[in-house]
Amino acid sequence: MAEISNRTATLGTENAFVVLAEVKKRIKQGDDIVNFCIGQPDFDTPDNIKKAAIRAIIEGKTGYTPSAGITELREAAAKYFSRTRGIEVDPKHVATACGGKPFIYWTILSTTDHGVGDEILYPNPGFPIYESQIKACGAVPVALPLREENAFSFSIDDLAEKITSKTKMLILNSPHNPTGNVLKKHELKGIADLAMEHDFWVYSDEVYSSLIYDGKFESIVSIPGMEEHTIVVDCVSKSYAMTGWRLGYAYNKHLSEHFARWMTNTDSCASHPIQWAGVEALNGPQGHSQLMTESFKERRNLIVNGLNEMSGVSCLSPGGAFYAWPNVTEACRKVGAANSEEFRKMLLDHGVAVLADTHFGPKNPGQEQEYIRFSYATSQEEISEGLKRMKEFVEK
Repeated sequence: MAEISNRTATLGTENAFVVLAEVKKRIKQGDDIVNFCIGQPDFDTPDNIKKAAIRAIIEGKTGYTPSAGITELREAAAKYFSRTRGIEVDPKHVATACGGKPFIYWTILSTTDHGVGDEILYPNPGFPIYESQIKACGAVPVALPLREENAFSFSIDDLAEKITSKTKMLILNSPHNPTGNVLKKHELKGIADLAMEHDFWVYSDEVYSSLIYDGKFESIVSIPGMEEHTIVVDCVSKSYAMTGWRLGYAYNKHLSEHFARWMTNTDSCASHPIQWAGVEALNGPQGHSQLMTESFKERRNLIVNGLNEMSGVSCLSPGGAFYAWPNVTEACRKVGAANSEEFRKMLLDHGVAVLADTHFGPKNPGQEQEYIRFSYATSQEEISEGLKRMKEFVEK
């Protein structure tokens, strides 16, 4: 039998889906499990958005569209970016995709060449698709350590030290998955100064931009001079409880036309009726999205307080997204777990499903702490029950 390519054999994955499959299998077998492993709002998509998609289907809006997206969606996304990022965005510089993920590899493919040593800086721990796509596209991943003592921001000095003549891009994710950290204006200014000085791209993954609990959301693209360097990416998944609809949008004056060509080469276009749903999501009432954010803030407070009340566990309060990233180093010692992955498996046997820190990248140099990730995109009742089970496991 012919062999598969090395690129495919070494391709990474998103372990949240791997663990989710394991959890669903155990639930089907009768296990009682509180699931915190998947980053997906437990809210339903608002009715006005559903009706927009149904209306589009009934009206026959089911054929191909331009690869960059229908004009109405690009205009809606441009208005949204202009309103929320404090810049003037022309719709012709907006491209759409089947979710936010395609923009990760399209951007890498558009800014680096395969096998010549082009480097991309990315946060570690971080969304695992960053590293896997950097490698798959033939570039060199350079990890930027996020440490608890720095509230899970990376050091500007560390960033400066890692920049070389081969640096083509920096990936930012704020609010951040998995730690929930939100970059502050002064941090973004320091990053922007380096990006403009060394002339590299910044891929700003802002898919959790609506989920801010303390202060307001800041985008690096709003800093003078950074529009030329920044690719801004957002999507409907988290803001409108539309994870399975698969619709994202990106803004950059220079790369949007190339994103459209990558779309032509891959999916042709995003689903036509779903694009109309996106128009309604962006242009329609925003009350549902605001209520979700308020609910997630209440859940954040509940889970962070509960984790910090446990023996052997400590957790910084995340400023955004819907993830808690507790330090369980002492808890691992208490229950006899060698590391966070072993702790995760033991916790699953006690009816609580989480992810381990190694699902978001290898440990940073010198890191001895162990972490796990909770997605608190579930009900307060489920959070309370999960905390109760974990507390009993750790303390008894």
